[in-house]
Amino acid sequence: MVELAPYFMMYTNLMTYPLKFRQHVLAIKEKLTYAKTASRFGVGMASLMRWNRRITPCTTHNKPATKIDMEALAQDVATYPDDYQYERAQRFGVSAQGIRHALKRLRVSRKKNTSASQS
Repeated sequence: MVELAPYFMMYTNLMTYPLKFRQHVLAIKEKLTYAKTASRFGVGMASLMRWNRRITPCTTHNKPATKIDMEALAQDVATYPDDYQYERAQRFGVSAQGIRHALKRLRVSRKKNTSASQS
């Protein structure tokens, strides 16, 4: 049976493996194949190949937050408080899911009921 490195048990439930662990795995990989190294440390072969190309984890995405003008959306919510998200999406020319994410960033909750209130 192959002895597992002490790093294996510490990082099994994390989203991103630390740089120190990646360096350790790649140092062991120099002596073994990708398949044996992957099974020894419990990581995927694709991860090993990716780490071999670039060892540092990517932390940010180079993407704008949204194409929806947040001030215009806040004004739209104030002007039309009873409109559905799909109606706002049609006005802004985006998807309803995009409106949902933008409203979440503005901390505006969605309309809860589908029928008009009796006043």
